[in-house]
Amino acid sequence: MPTVREIEQSLFDFAPKELAMDWDNVGLLVGDPDREVSRVLVALDITEDVAAEALEKHCQLIVAHHPVMNCKWLPVQTLREDTPQGRLLRRMVREDLAGICMHTNLDAAMGGVNDALAEALGVVDPGPLTPDSIGRTGTLSCGPVPLGKFVKRVSAALSCNGLRYADAGKPVHRVAVGGGACGEYMDLAIAAGCDTFVTADLSYHQFLDAKPKGINVIDAGHFPTEDVVCPVILSELRKLFPALYLEKSASHREVIQYYVEGE
Repeated sequence: MPTVREIEQSLFDFAPKELAMDWDNVGLLVGDPDREVSRVLVALDITEDVAAEALEKHCQLIVAHHPVMNCKWLPVQTLREDTPQGRLLRRMVREDLAGICMHTNLDAAMGGVNDALAEALGVVDPGPLTPDSIGRTGTLSCGPVPLGKFVKRVSAALSCNGLRYADAGKPVHRVAVGGGACGEYMDLAIAAGCDTFVTADLSYHQFLDAKPKGINVIDAGHFPTEDVVCPVILSELRKLFPALYLEKSASHREVIQYYVEGE
């Protein structure tokens, strides 16, 4: 059986640590690096539900995308049982459940989050959107399509509960994608000649600016635009560790719901 350390190294071989942004926290964040592993659960986030699922399935390790601790939005100040983060971390330590997180290094890596997102949406010949390889730009394999048709494709391909978009009056052909919150790169998408940008967590003002700037924008949600990488992680680990039990989390899914009048 491989150790946690060996699995971490295999993931760093795929998504090198050096690709992570300086504020990020990647790799083995919880657990014993020398513990042997026979069962692994893969999820976008390590939540209390995901930890409970891993323990129920007798997994020794969770591999996730988002850091469970000590990145810029999840600094650890306490390990209190009466806080969600403290309760989760205390349970993982108590139950000897390891957690490996591959975040912005997996965003930037070839074959990682953004290549998986581009592939899911039919964007071919993807190249980097930013100088540090976050995001991708490419063209639709089917040729230009109306925005309404492409919006439906995005929703279906990513299993979105709903999505938001702004129409700049252009057909969709050259597309930029950015898994997760990449709205800050909209001007780079425009500079790359893109008519459409698919990302998540766009602000009101970013939607407001889209039409005057001449670009369609689609906010398909943080979870849907990044969860596409979980099958990639499973595939990579299966190739290297065929004897491992590997499964994608069934408990972790999109948490945002949309109200539609008449339902």
